[in-house]
Amino acid sequence: MKKKVLTLLFSLVLCLCIATPAFAQTDGFASEYERVQDLAGLLSDNEEASLVTKLNELSERQKMDIIVLTTDALNGKTPRDYADDTYDYGNFGYGESRDGALLLISIEDNDWYISTCGYGITVFTDAGIEYIGKQIKGELSDGDFAGAFDKFADLCDEFITQARTGEPYDVKNLPKEPLSLIWIPIAIVAGFILSLIIVGRMKAKLKTVRFQPAANSYMKAGSMNITESRDMFLYNTVTRTAKPKDNDSGGGSSTHTSSSGSTHGGGGGKF
Repeated sequence: MKKKVLTLLFSLVLCLCIATPAFAQTDGFASEYERVQDLAGLLSDNEEASLVTKLNELSERQKMDIIVLTTDALNGKTPRDYADDTYDYGNFGYGESRDGALLLISIEDNDWYISTCGYGITVFTDAGIEYIGKQIKGELSDGDFAGAFDKFADLCDEFITQARTGEPYDVKNLPKEPLSLIWIPIAIVAGFILSLIIVGRMKAKLKTVRFQPAANSYMKAGSMNITESRDMFLYNTVTRTAKPKDNDSGGGSSTHTSSSGSTHGGGGGKF
């Protein structure tokens, strides 16, 4: 009987030792693999490894967790709730305020959603999230998920740096989109055609002009009879109107409370 008890105790201790590593990641950052959760299998092994490396370097350098999550089913949840719950229960976020942002891609109904937390709410405003969505929508629609996630990481890096060194990107100071090269030849051709039209009209108006040796033909005989000339200032009227102040710029981040009671920002759309 004593031997059976010892065996039972030994088995219990062994189970506890095995179970301990499972809780090793509950504090601080998640593991390297967890920063990229490709549940829908949208990335190859090489693409996933490259993205993991990029997000780890970005997250540690900027002191903010950046996560990419893909799924083929939302299990009855909205994209917002699914993204928020994954962020909260996955123990993501940097520091006590759990700063970070998570990009969710659901191929169930072609949804994308960015959930923000902590300082991430300040960094990624509503207008900023909409801008990021527009930038990655093309790659997502074309099935170039690796390209979309790579661009997402670059934009996050830019947005975080902007927020730390100046004002966060918002309605009135979003990044300027680069001009497409196709507009260069279009602008040259349009300018050339417009200049031909303007010069042609100017030339047509000069056809009636003839050389005159004097200005007599422009003056009617006896019409000029000036006896006295002077300038006299009488008065002036100045009207001033106050410029209306823009008290509501419509910027900033809207927030909500997740099922765990955490405060999140975010936004999303379709691709």
